[in-house]
Amino acid sequence: MTIGDVETSLIGGARVARLNLEQTARLMLDLARRPARAEGPYYLTSVNGEVLARRAFDPEFTKLIDCADLINADGQPLVAASRLLSKQPLPERVATTDLYPIVARMAQDAGASFYLLGASEEVNRATCEATKRIAPRVNIVGRSHGFLKGAELEAKLDEINALAPDILWLAMGVPLEQQFVRDHAHRLPNVKMIKTSGGLFDFVSGVKKRAPQWMQDAGLEWAFRLGLEPRRLLKRYLTTNPVAAYLLLTRTR
Repeated sequence: MTIGDVETSLIGGARVARLNLEQTARLMLDLARRPARAEGPYYLTSVNGEVLARRAFDPEFTKLIDCADLINADGQPLVAASRLLSKQPLPERVATTDLYPIVARMAQDAGASFYLLGASEEVNRATCEATKRIAPRVNIVGRSHGFLKGAELEAKLDEINALAPDILWLAMGVPLEQQFVRDHAHRLPNVKMIKTSGGLFDFVSGVKKRAPQWMQDAGLEWAFRLGLEPRRLLKRYLTTNPVAAYLLLTRTR
């Protein structure tokens, strides 16, 4: 399968790939087996309610999302809306936290290599160690925390390009990781793909807990996270959740 073969549905205004977790993982490994693209790394990202809301009000951010080569649905409400309102519903939620261990295990036999960029040094290191427990033979060619600027960032870009990972897992959060792709992907011609990953490293490292499976399936993971981090998330959810619900109801086909 190639990215050009992937069917999409309009969900909340965004063109979302109609792929399940395994199909997405296999597509990533297929891309990893091919030579690096002349025009630069493939850019894979995700949308959830917060991203849909940001996308509706910020034209520049809209461009950052819509220029991606592949957009996954990282939110159960998007899947539910597609099943109610779209003629081509999404098969399932493709949360990066669920996708990552699948890709890591497949990468062992495919020979695909990883670079882990983002989060703090402590969380990044713990993510690397946890990945080795998940997939002991996976080839992690390098890793770095995400708080890089100036000459340090320039040197790190050169290092990543020289290491030429097949998949650069970029965990900086929205919108920093999308801006990183815009500003720096051209410096990474030897990298085959960049997968924006949000808070992936926090969950893989065990710094943050995920909601119980029943809450994930019911589209209530946001409520679980709100209970853990009310000060940080309350204002965000009060402003983005109603907008996302409106978009899912009116801009899903």
